[in-house]
Amino acid sequence: MSSAPPAAYAPTGRTVPTRSRERAAYDRDVVHAILDEGYVCHLGFVRDGAPVVLPTLYARHGERLYVHGSTGSRPLRGAREDAGLAVCLTVTHVDGLVLARSAFHHSINYRSVVVHGTAHQVTDPGERAVALDAIVEQAVPGRAADSRRADAKELAATAVIRLDLLEVSAKIRTGGPNDEPEDIALPYWTGVVPVARRYGTPVPADDLDPSIPLPGYLSRPLGK
Repeated sequence: MSSAPPAAYAPTGRTVPTRSRERAAYDRDVVHAILDEGYVCHLGFVRDGAPVVLPTLYARHGERLYVHGSTGSRPLRGAREDAGLAVCLTVTHVDGLVLARSAFHHSINYRSVVVHGTAHQVTDPGERAVALDAIVEQAVPGRAADSRRADAKELAATAVIRLDLLEVSAKIRTGGPNDEPEDIALPYWTGVVPVARRYGTPVPADDLDPSIPLPGYLSRPLGK
């Protein structure tokens, strides 16, 4: 019988921040909640000796992240090798603009996750199907079962890489400005401007059959 995973990820030399260490978190539930709320990540790797960072869709499935792209993509081709591809994947949510009395102390409230590790290309057909469904579900819950799955030609043009959640940390800032005591009397507005993701009303395609109703998963706020 397999044991439950630890409640927190173990800090490593790459996951302990050099600044504001009090904002770091390794709790597994906190990390998962931040990852599950988003669907766009930034994938960093080294190409020809220079750093490259690409925005792309992702999904969390248990203790694993999946990222997909074209089979011609440089990072996905690099992940084919047995050794895999060393990557750094990040996800960030901005929750507020923190306006201090001094320009120096302006900041943002945010929640972020950084994952270090080695990405490998997914070749097993069953795992690929799970990964591709998960990526669709991560962005629009309920959509994977309400769309045509990829056919053989589309699958041949699509690569999926996986990244295990091993070296992981979250970093979170909350609260208001941290003004200097001598600045408290300055006549400037100070506080937090909240930032939130908002979804608009779905707009049907021009060629949509008008008899097809809006799916239930789109008639409520996405992600709920």
